[in-house]
Amino acid sequence: MTAQSWVEGAAGSGFDVDHLPYGVFARSGEHPRVAVRIGDQVLDLSIVAAADMVDTHALFDQPTLNPFLAAGPRVWDSTRAWITGLLTDETERDLVEPALSPVDSVRMLMPFIIGDYVDFYASEHHASNVGRMFRPDQEPLLPNWKHLPVGYHGRSGTIVVSGTDVVRPSGQRKAPTDERPTYGPSQRLDIEAELGFVVGVPSAMGERVATADFAQHTFGVVGLNDWSARDLQAWEYVPLGPFLGKSFATSISAWVTPLAALDAAWTELPGQDDPEVLEYLRVDGPAGLDIEIEVVLDGEVVARPPFRTMYWSPAQMLAHTTVNGASVRTGDLWGSGTVSGPEPGQRGSLLELCWGGKEPFTAGGRDRTFLEDGDEVVLRYTAPGTGGGRISLGEVTGRILPAH
Repeated sequence: MTAQSWVEGAAGSGFDVDHLPYGVFARSGEHPRVAVRIGDQVLDLSIVAAADMVDTHALFDQPTLNPFLAAGPRVWDSTRAWITGLLTDETERDLVEPALSPVDSVRMLMPFIIGDYVDFYASEHHASNVGRMFRPDQEPLLPNWKHLPVGYHGRSGTIVVSGTDVVRPSGQRKAPTDERPTYGPSQRLDIEAELGFVVGVPSAMGERVATADFAQHTFGVVGLNDWSARDLQAWEYVPLGPFLGKSFATSISAWVTPLAALDAAWTELPGQDDPEVLEYLRVDGPAGLDIEIEVVLDGEVVARPPFRTMYWSPAQMLAHTTVNGASVRTGDLWGSGTVSGPEPGQRGSLLELCWGGKEPFTAGGRDRTFLEDGDEVVLRYTAPGTGGGRISLGEVTGRILPAH
């Protein structure tokens, strides 16, 4: 069992010392800096690192996690051990308590600077559902889907931190019965419940990252909501894929959960032997993650997607991203794609929950399909913790504002 923290309310919570997610915070009139969360408190690492004369103290007096992410696994591990000691050893209270603040008393900021953003399509259940909706007379999955993790490059400049409002996008849309496209606000605005992965150590251009080296380059995970305008997407995506239907906003959690906190969450992937994957995509041992997601629409849970059902693993996504020699940089982000399970209540998008608008679902005592102005969506994540309980990953919230 992991030692418990002396911080009041932390022991047994989703933010005990078996979690310790990192973020960037600020108070009025102060510059942003790096913190970890313990219970309902934010620990200012810049203060305690300087007071404790830690060699890496300069990494924490920063407005972004990027310098810490770039420092690599040895620094990540030593920092985690140091913080755990501070928060479990009663003799450290005098040093630590002045650096603690209630989480609701500070403003959480974008935790890292994002270079490139790639979004995958790694759930067989989601991809099959979409295929059945839009290609009812064909096989649900396209021929390449089980041979490689399908993905596209997104727009990093419109990734926002949890709590940021999302303006309803406008663009071209064309109904099947219309002769010509029209311009206007999206009428089929959607969510995609995903998990995001954050690059720490960069790779060199021309070299690939093997699946076995996933943890040497990946710092941790964030919750991710890939807001999607389905009507804009449907008109534009042939022949080159997603563009304006996706690029207007993507929300991520303010807290980044390090991979070390997920040691108890690794699980076997669904079978990948029919067809067998190519050599560079093979993984040894458990490569999936047993992470549970809740999709909350205006205060009501409408779906519970399980990440453990994903067909492609995060290590395979990173390996495929770099197999052609493309490099990754510190702060790069990739999303898993919509997480959906085999049951109707496990679908991670409204598109699936209402089956393209044809089968409304109930939320708030009334029938719903796509997002309405004023709707608030919250994505919540939990995973098995190394202390025997469950950790609570950073949640992702966003409210829809009317089109401008």
